[in-house]
Amino acid sequence: MSSAPPAPPGFSNEELLRLLELLKGADSVELKLTVPAPHQRSTLEALELDPLEAQIRQVFFFDTPALDLDAHGVVVRARRIQGRGGDSIVKLRPVVPSELPDELRRSGAFRVEVDALPGGFVCSGTLKGAPAADDIRRAAGGKLPVKKLFSKEQRQLFAAHAPQGIELDDLTVLGPIFVLKLRSVPPALGRKLATEMWIYPDGSRILELSTRAATDETFQVAAEVRAFLVGRGIEVSGEQETKTRKALEYFTRELATEKP
Repeated sequence: MSSAPPAPPGFSNEELLRLLELLKGADSVELKLTVPAPHQRSTLEALELDPLEAQIRQVFFFDTPALDLDAHGVVVRARRIQGRGGDSIVKLRPVVPSELPDELRRSGAFRVEVDALPGGFVCSGTLKGAPAADDIRRAAGGKLPVKKLFSKEQRQLFAAHAPQGIELDDLTVLGPIFVLKLRSVPPALGRKLATEMWIYPDGSRILELSTRAATDETFQVAAEVRAFLVGRGIEVSGEQETKTRKALEYFTRELATEKP
């Protein structure tokens, strides 16, 4: 690629330099946009998406009621996926790719990715596992130890980064959240676009649009996707809200209100 388009608006020179350094050591970048609630329906209509084609997912997070893992940059999650079984992750966020152990980087189950949203970005390292969907359901219902959802490699990563004294089986189930996911390739865009609707128990929703790109194509793809969305009248300047943050805060509030 001979040249890159201008950096995304709202980034200072210092932030841009930090982003470029993170991209050098990352495996990929995921460009994300959350759509404000008043614009969600019109966005789905503009993208001509059929909700009946969506894949159903059920997402569970695991943390303490005080969100001790979150405070230490650790995310523990499991998903049941319609037609595909299940998966689990232990994620470190944020990370600096150059500071990660070589052994971890060599693992085929580990991936370093930069998530970029309008006005912000974060680099994370994710170690993935593949528990059975039924095991996830049983663990969420208290019929199977939580640690059974995670591989030996995942358990070692958790032990190395979780707060001292906290074990996987000590964690509280935060969930479930139902997710509808659609993948499409709009002809005018010419690349995969993922659309996820996260539906929380109180009826609130987050609609997220995302696409993955090679790290050396980040700014080019960001410009193309933005032009595509704006051309369809989709709101791209609204306040951003992350799915994980909303989930953790929602369920810990619920736990607090349940206390006698």
